[in-house]
This record gives sequence, structure tokens and C-alpha cells, in this order.
Amino acid sequence: MYSSIRRYTTNSNDAAAIVDIVPQSNIAELIRAIPGCVAYYMVNGGEGTVATVSIFEDQAGADQSNAVAADWVKENILPSYSMSPPEITAGEVVISA
Repeated sequence: MYSSIRRYTTNSNDAAAIVDIVPQSNIAELIRAIPGCVAYYMVNGGEGTVATVSIFEDQAGADQSNAVAADWVKENILPSYSMSPPEITAGEVVISA
């Protein structure tokens, strides 16, 4: 399994708005449509931090999720909210419990 964790930083007001709109958006469907998708999560880290976790059967799917997420954020978030480019941690899952 492979994972990609994308951590975004914005101001607290924008983060609260993003956390409210993302669950009603199509981003989860887009990520789940990538072959090999096992799971997709969004985490409200508080204090202007939002993170997403994508789990895939292979590295190609995890890499593709980064491209899909980047395009989605560019089209759906950046026109209305300020957000830093994501800090991405990606790689093979070595422990699963």
C-alpha cells in the first residue's frame, strides 16, 4: 500500500469554510475513482491546518491523487480562499493496524 498525505495551511476562517464545503464537493469521488484507491480522509487540524490522507494499492494511484487534488484545489479553493501549496508526504505504508 502507498499513502499520500497533503497538509495545507491557511488562516483559521478560511480553514473553517474549507472544512465546511469540501465534504459536499466532488473531490472524494474524484479520488475514489483513481484505480487502486483504498481510502480517502480529510482532517481538520485546527489553527488553519487541513490535511488529506489518500491510501492506494500502488504508488501510481497515490501519485495520481496528488495531481487530481492539485487541480481540484486550483479550480475550487484558490479562487475564493488563500491557501499555501501543500506539504506532501508520500510513500509506501510500512505498518498497517
